[in-house]
Amino acid sequence: MEPDISVICDKDKLNDRGCVGVPDFVIEVVSKSSRKMDYTTKNPLYSDVGVREYWIVDPEKERTTIYYYEQDEAPMISLFIQTIQSGIYEGLEINISELLK
Repeated sequence: MEPDISVICDKDKLNDRGCVGVPDFVIEVVSKSSRKMDYTTKNPLYSDVGVREYWIVDPEKERTTIYYYEQDEAPMISLFIQTIQSGIYEGLEINISELLK
């Protein structure tokens, strides 16, 4: 059960086989076959194991659900046309609609 995109900032968590431990930031891109897993299985798993930030990018609904686990806040929902600011990486902003062009 690997994420579509993961960001690992601690080089000590990396070896020849990949990430040993938990990534800091995970992005899942929902497909019809992964919808249930991304929303109901992976979300609580990532929260429990220490992922700091989790985004669920949903092309069908053209929205991104953002979980800032470190801030212990309710999830935010952003439309693809909106720019999303990372909660853990200052200055990192992503506009999904711009990526899809």
